[in-house]
Amino acid sequence: MTRPDPRQSAAQNAALSAALSGAVDLSGLKAKAEAASRASQRGGQSDGAAAGAGASIIDVTEADFQAEVVERSLQVPVVVDLWATWCGPCKQLSPVLERLAEQGGGTWVLAKVDVDANPRIAQLFGVQSIPTVVAIAGGQPVDAFSGALPEPQVRQWIDRLIDALRDRLPGIRAAEQGGGAGEAAAEEPEDPRFTEAEAAFERGDYDAAEQAYLRILDAEPANEQAKFALAQVRFTRRAEAADPAAIAKADAAPDDLEAQFAAADTELAQQKVEDAFGRLIAAVGRTAGEDRDRARQHLVELFELFPPDDERVTAARRKLASVLF
Repeated sequence: MTRPDPRQSAAQNAALSAALSGAVDLSGLKAKAEAASRASQRGGQSDGAAAGAGASIIDVTEADFQAEVVERSLQVPVVVDLWATWCGPCKQLSPVLERLAEQGGGTWVLAKVDVDANPRIAQLFGVQSIPTVVAIAGGQPVDAFSGALPEPQVRQWIDRLIDALRDRLPGIRAAEQGGGAGEAAAEEPEDPRFTEAEAAFERGDYDAAEQAYLRILDAEPANEQAKFALAQVRFTRRAEAADPAAIAKADAAPDDLEAQFAAADTELAQQKVEDAFGRLIAAVGRTAGEDRDRARQHLVELFELFPPDDERVTAARRKLASVLF
């Protein structure tokens, strides 16, 4: 799995959200949670206090799912991250979710669920692949996505979630009005250069986003965050323009380098990471001169979409080296 084509992920994740809303029944847990919430309020605890209780990132098990997810979701959204230790894309997505949760100031909670240790939770949501992320609000699933989306898309998803639920869940406004002020004050100020670039990316202005990241790299050539973001922008722009028949066309014309590039992008968008890498390594092997350099550069750009220690990247780099030398 890897970062999918935004068009494809939008359709898949809309279907996932619809399926969850119809298939996952938390009504029994919700009733218990509401009863517990009413009891705590009779005991003198306010909505604001309830929302402020606990950390923004929690590990959840089958034993405490009701208290940590369903009950909390009556106050603030709970974003459930379904992951596993063996899942490479989970290692990409989880740090993004954790960073955004810490920046959220208590407006939402990240609940991390190891699906191997808690299979019944995975079964509850009908999870077919990981990472899968499910938003719970008011005791029910309200939105979801699967796959390791880029950070700007995850941030946008969270922002839309908070905006949609602000008037429904009392804990969001309580946190925004001061519940998370201490935590927010401790955060480093945002870099306006990245803010500009991310805003352009989110509105789909990929040219502007690319130029903004290039300006950062002109000033700071070693800025890894800007390098990674630039690779994301370039890939997303290509993926959105991809031809669904690109793979078949490339297979029919192995010497058409542009077709091989388009097919590799499509395979990566479809989470066929090894296929994409293998296609470009083969292209490097059967070309020479400028064409070989172009194929190698396209492959390197795909590598930059992943953490450097990703096992698939490491294996592909070894194969590339054997072809080149």
